Amino acid sequence: MGLIDGILQELEQESHTTRRVLERVPDNKLAWRPHEKARTLGELALHVAIVPGSVAELVATQSTVQAPKFTDPSPKSASELIPALDEGIAKAKKLLGGMDDAALMGTWRMMKGERELFALPRVALLRSIMLNHWYHHRGQLTVYMRELGVSIPSIYGPSADENPFA
Repeated sequence: MGLIDGILQELEQESHTTRRVLERVPDNKLAWRPHEKARTLGELALHVAIVPGSVAELVATQSTVQAPKFTDPSPKSASELIPALDEGIAKAKKLLGGMDDAALMGTWRMMKGERELFALPRVALLRSIMLNHWYHHRGQLTVYMRELGVSIPSIYGPSADENPFA
């Protein structure tokens, strides 16, 4: 079993949890934001949906990339979220599935012009950005949803609204 197998297994498992969260995003609240500096619900939900595929694209590129211009697109409808998640997960599996341990341990660099922003093994980038960053924003999304009175699904155990152990 290679390094990528554990990452892909975790991605698959967490995609089901992310799907349960995204399925509950209310269509009529996509423009809501908890603070003027915060993303809207729609922007955050779409970000959560596309992170795996977007990060996999970066990881699969050459060892040095220029920092992308980060934008926060918003879905026109909550019905776009699950297809975006499915597309991102499929893209991540396809791009990462063939990577061997040598490629995953290879150094990946992000630059801003001539300045190196960071350099780390691809597998570390997958762990920190594709997975941990994804979980962070999924948690943030559940806080937005709680503020809007949306029922929160079980994620790693019971939520105040759902108990898979009962």
